[in-house]
Amino acid sequence: MPRIPRRLVPLAIVFAVLVLFMPRTAKFNYDYRKGSPWPYETLVSQFDFPILKTEEQLMEEREKVDGGTVPYYRWSDDVVNNAVKSLQGLELGSLSRVRPAIASGMADLYSKGVISDAKEKLDRGYGVLSGEVIYIQRNKRVSEYPRSEVYKVSDARNQLLADVSRAWPDVNLDSLFKRSGVYDLIVPNLVFDRTMTELSHAESAAYVSPTSGYVSAEQKIVNKGEIVTPEIAQILDSYKAEYNKVFGYEGPRILLVLGDILIALALVVILYFCIFFTHREIFDKPKRYFYLLTVFTLTAVASFLVERIAPNVVYLMPFAIVVLYLQAFFPKRVVLPVYMVSLLPLLIFSGNGVELFFLFLSAGIVSMNTFKYFNRGWLQFVNALVIFGVELLVFFGFRLIDAGHSLVWINVLQLLGGAMLTVAFYPLIFVFERMFNLVSTTRLVELTDTNNKLLRELNAKAPGTFQHSLQVMNMVDEAGHSVHANVPLLRAAALYHDLGKMNNPLCFIENSSRTPGSPNYHDGKDPRESARDIIAHVADGLAIAKANKLPDEVSDFIQTHHGTSFTASFYNQYLNEGGDPADVEDFHYKGRKPRTKEEVILMICDSVEAASRTLKEYTPEAFDKFVEAMVAAKENSGQFAQAEITIREMNIVKATLKNYLQQLYHERIEYTQREENND
Repeated sequence: MPRIPRRLVPLAIVFAVLVLFMPRTAKFNYDYRKGSPWPYETLVSQFDFPILKTEEQLMEEREKVDGGTVPYYRWSDDVVNNAVKSLQGLELGSLSRVRPAIASGMADLYSKGVISDAKEKLDRGYGVLSGEVIYIQRNKRVSEYPRSEVYKVSDARNQLLADVSRAWPDVNLDSLFKRSGVYDLIVPNLVFDRTMTELSHAESAAYVSPTSGYVSAEQKIVNKGEIVTPEIAQILDSYKAEYNKVFGYEGPRILLVLGDILIALALVVILYFCIFFTHREIFDKPKRYFYLLTVFTLTAVASFLVERIAPNVVYLMPFAIVVLYLQAFFPKRVVLPVYMVSLLPLLIFSGNGVELFFLFLSAGIVSMNTFKYFNRGWLQFVNALVIFGVELLVFFGFRLIDAGHSLVWINVLQLLGGAMLTVAFYPLIFVFERMFNLVSTTRLVELTDTNNKLLRELNAKAPGTFQHSLQVMNMVDEAGHSVHANVPLLRAAALYHDLGKMNNPLCFIENSSRTPGSPNYHDGKDPRESARDIIAHVADGLAIAKANKLPDEVSDFIQTHHGTSFTASFYNQYLNEGGDPADVEDFHYKGRKPRTKEEVILMICDSVEAASRTLKEYTPEAFDKFVEAMVAAKENSGQFAQAEITIREMNIVKATLKNYLQQLYHERIEYTQREENND
C-alpha cells in the first residue's frame, strides 16, 4: 500500500468510530463562575423551565420534615401462583416427600408478603423512605403494615429452611434447596410502586419540592457583564439542565450529527499532526501506528460512553493509565501531545470538561515521571496514590475558586477508586504488547537472557560474534546510562545486532580460527565479493529477526548499526588494485542511518569495540585519540545527519567510552614469582 493511504486509512477508521460513539446531545456552550461577570451577550430563555433547588437547600428542608416517605407496594398474585406451579415441577429425586412441607412453608411466607433485598430509591426532593411502616395495595384496598411483618427475600429463604427443617430434621435441606432451585422460587410478591409512593408523598405535609420557582420563555436570565451571584448561578444551572434535556431529544439532530462529524474530523487532524511533528517515523511502523490509534480511540470512546450512560461516575475513570500505555512504547515527546488530544473529547462533551481535562492532564504528566520509580509490584500502589494526590489537589482547587460550590465527597472516593484502577488495568499492557508485537521493558529484559534459544544458537554457530555482542552490550550499558537513554533497549539491541553473521560465520574475523597457517575465508576472493559477503549479514540478520518474531524496535538496530557506511578494508584493497573510485556501490551497506539516540550509541560502541582490539597502546592519550577518530569518521561520512542526539550528549558518550576502555585495558602488575632454592 502506498505511504499516504497507509497513513490515512487507519485515521479514517478512527474518524468513523468517533462519529459513531459521540453523544447525540446539544452542548450548553457557556462557561460561568459565581462571583465573576457574565462574559457573553444577554441570555434569554428559549423555553419554560423550573428553577431547581440545590442539594444544600433540599437537605436543609428535609431536616425540618419529621419522619420519612411511606413506600407503596402492590400485591402480586401472579408471583405466588407461578411459584406454586414451579414447585410442582421441581425434580427433588428421592426427597419428593418433602414437597408438601415446602409448599406449606412457601404459602405462609407469601401470605405475609416478600419484598426485595434491594434498597428502593426516590427522585430528588422526596426525602427518604420510612423504615417503620409500608402501604400494601391488594384487591384495590390499601392497608398499612409494620415493615417488620413482611420478609425480605433473603430472610424468607432462611425462614423457609427453618420451617421445613422442623418437619424433616434429618435431611440436608440447604443442599437440596440449592440443587433443585427451591431458593430461586422465593421472589418478591410485593412490588414497589415508585409512582404511587412519590404521588402520595407529594400530597402529604412531608413533601419537599425539588423546585423553587419558574422561568418563562423569552424571560431574561442574565445581562452581559452582570456578576453571576449564587441566585443567578442556580437559575443558570437549572437552565443548563433543562437545555441539555430538551435539545438532547427534540433538537435538530441533523445539525448535531454534522457538528459531531466536524469535531471528529478536527480531532483526527490534530492527532495526525501531533504524530507528524513529534515522531513521524511511527507512520512507517504499522504495528506501532495501529497501537497508538487504538489507545487514542479507546480513550475517546470511554469518554463518550461515560458522558452518554453514566456522567456521574466520570471521576472514577482511570484516564492516567493512558499515559502508561503510551509511555511503555513511545518517547515522551510523543506521549504528552497524544495524551492531551485523547482528553479533548472529555473537555468538549463533559459538563465540567475544563476541570476534568485539567485534572486528568495534571495526573498524567506527573505519572509520566513518577512511574519509572514506582513501577514494580506493590510500588504501583504508591504511584496510584501519587496520581490520587495530584487529582485531589486540582479537585480542591476548582472547589475553592468556584465560590459556594459544595464539596462532594463521593467524587473524592471516585478519584481514589480511579487511581487504584490504574494498577488493575496496567497488566493489559502485556496483552497489547503481544497483540501488536511491541516491546516493553519486561520483554526487553527477557530478550537479554543469554539462555534463550536464539542467543544459544548464535553462540554455537558464531562464538566470536557472540562474545563481541556481549562486550558491546556492556559498553552500551555504560554509555546509555550516561545520557539517560533507553538502556534495556540498548542491551537487547547489542545482543542481536550481528545476528546475521550466523549464516556465514567464517566470513568474519572474530569467528575464524586463530591457528597459525589456517586459511582465511577471504584469501583469493575478489574485494567486491568479500564486501558483498560482509554486507549480507545485515539483510540476513533482518530475515532471522523476522523469522523469530523479534520486535521491530530491536530489528531496527540491525539495519542501522552500520548505517550507509562502507567496508573500508575491502574498499581500500579494491582501490589499491586499480578499482574505479566511482564504482563503489558494492562496498556500501544498504542500511538506514541512525535516527534515535540509542541507534547512534550502538553504532559507535559496535565500531569502537571491534576496532579496539587493534590498539597497540593502552594509555589515556591513545584511548582519547582512538575514540575521537572513530566518532569523527562516522560524523564525516554523514551517519549522524538524521540523529536526534545533541553535541553535549555526544561528548558525554565519548568521555564514557574513553573511561570504559581505560578500565577494560588497564595495566596489570607483574606478579613476583617464587625463586627456586637450589640448596
